[in-house]
Amino acid sequence: MSTRPSFSGFPPEGMQFLEELPHNNNRDWFENHREVYQTGLVKPAQTFVIALGERLKTLSEGITYDPRTNGSGSLLRIHRDVRFSADKSPYKTNLGIIFWQGKRRRTENPGFFFHLDAYNGVMYAGVHIFPKPLLEVYRHAVIDDHLGPELTAAIDTVQGIGDYAVGGTHYKRIPRGYDPTHARADLLYYNGLYATSSHIPREVVMQPDLIEVCFTHCCNMLPLHQWLVKMFAWGRAEKL
Repeated sequence: MSTRPSFSGFPPEGMQFLEELPHNNNRDWFENHREVYQTGLVKPAQTFVIALGERLKTLSEGITYDPRTNGSGSLLRIHRDVRFSADKSPYKTNLGIIFWQGKRRRTENPGFFFHLDAYNGVMYAGVHIFPKPLLEVYRHAVIDDHLGPELTAAIDTVQGIGDYAVGGTHYKRIPRGYDPTHARADLLYYNGLYATSSHIPREVVMQPDLIEVCFTHCCNMLPLHQWLVKMFAWGRAEKL
C-alpha cells in the first residue's frame, strides 16, 4: 500500500494566500506568511503533481513529473525574474505546475501545464514558445504533406471535443520563404502551439475531484500533445 499522501484539494488558506498576495507583493509580507505558502500551496501542490503525474503516465510513459521544490521540478518558482521588467514585484500571483515529455529544458518540451490563481485553475497542453531551432522545425512540419494535415486534424479534434482554445499566434506576417497562400499558412503566424481548457472553478480546485477534472482535460487535449511529440522527434530525424 502506498504511503504517499492523497490529494484532497487546495485548502482555503492557500487560496486566501493567493487572493491576498497581489495586494501585498513584497518580501516582508511573504516572509511573514511563508508557513501558509508552504502548507497551503506547496505541500498540496506536491501531492497534486504525484497524483496527476501518475495518471498522465497512463497516456504516455514518456511524461515526466517531479515533486521537488528546488526550481527544477514540476512546481515552478513563485519568484519573478525582475531583471528586465519595469514591474519589480518579487512574486508571481499564481501557481504554475508543469508535466513534460522530452529531454530539453522542461518548458521547451511538449507537455501539460496547470495554472492556479485565487479564483480558478486552467489546464494547458503544448509548448508556450518554441525554442528558436524548433520554431523552424514547426514551420517545416506545418507545410509537410503528412505532418501538416495531421496537425489540422489534431486541432479539429481538440476543438470538436469541447470548449478548448488553440493559441500561439505571435507574428503579423508569414515568415520569409513561406508561401502566404498555403492552405495552412495561418499556422505559420505561431511561435508556440498550445490548447487551453475552460476555467476550473475555485470550488473544484479545493476538492479531490480536481485530479479527475484535470486528467479529463488532458485526455481531451492529448491529440495536440501527441502531434508535438511526433514533430519534435521528426525534427531530430530530419536534422532541420
